[in-house]
Amino acid sequence: MGAMSDTSIDSIRQDFEFLDDWEERYRYIIDLGAALQPYPDELRDDAHKVRGCVSQVWLTVDRDSGADPTIRLRGDSDAHIVRGLVAIVLALFSGRRASEIVSTDAEATFRQFGLDEHLTPQRANGLRSMVKRIRDEAQAALGAPA
Repeated sequence: MGAMSDTSIDSIRQDFEFLDDWEERYRYIIDLGAALQPYPDELRDDAHKVRGCVSQVWLTVDRDSGADPTIRLRGDSDAHIVRGLVAIVLALFSGRRASEIVSTDAEATFRQFGLDEHLTPQRANGLRSMVKRIRDEAQAALGAPA
């Protein structure tokens, strides 16, 4: 895997296990969001907006060519916690092959983190919308002619 300045999902998982209470975890999620690479203003448009999120979320998908391309993601949100959730989603999916993305059980990862229990229903829906968008893109990439 190429050099990623972003935090890996494994190091996020370890940090999460280390933090005892949800107040600390929320702070950590906000910090993850703050550390995201700056998102280009010109991509804050309808085409990149993720539907189903209460706060605004933008997602950009770049993929290599080939039958099973590597997919790189960038994202942002106008809400602190949601931006942190975007960072977790990017750590889980970005830089991976389309086939890996399609077979990744994101819900299981979120359950491991306890996110399913500690997010408001709107945020949980937003998280699912992001994952669905990324999965759809990966599925499309797999179906695309090389």
